[in-house]
Amino acid sequence: MIYLWIGLGSALGGMARYACQVWATRWISDTFPWGTFLVNILGCSIIGFFAAFNVRAPIRQFVMVGILGGYTTFSSFGLETLNLARDGQWTKVAGYVLGSLVFCLLGVFLGNSAGQAILSPVK
Repeated sequence: MIYLWIGLGSALGGMARYACQVWATRWISDTFPWGTFLVNILGCSIIGFFAAFNVRAPIRQFVMVGILGGYTTFSSFGLETLNLARDGQWTKVAGYVLGSLVFCLLGVFLGNSAGQAILSPVK
């Protein structure tokens, strides 16, 4: 049953993400990824706020994994980084933050390159 709640939350989060991006493009600008920027900040703020409460597991998973997972996974990244920092695991914090930045950008580049190679006509 929890998978159903997480799936429902993910759908709601995805729709909210899209709505925020459309709003930001329409009302702020389309020359910078304001929608994603705002979604990530808001998602991190909400997961930080929600993590402070001792909420039962199904509700916690619905909000934190479902809604916020569909809205932005950057919120999970932020919370996990905070938890490592609170535990004083500064080497892990640095590795996680720098590794995520480097390897995620590298992954996007390599995935995009592979997709372009497959989709572009051979010359």
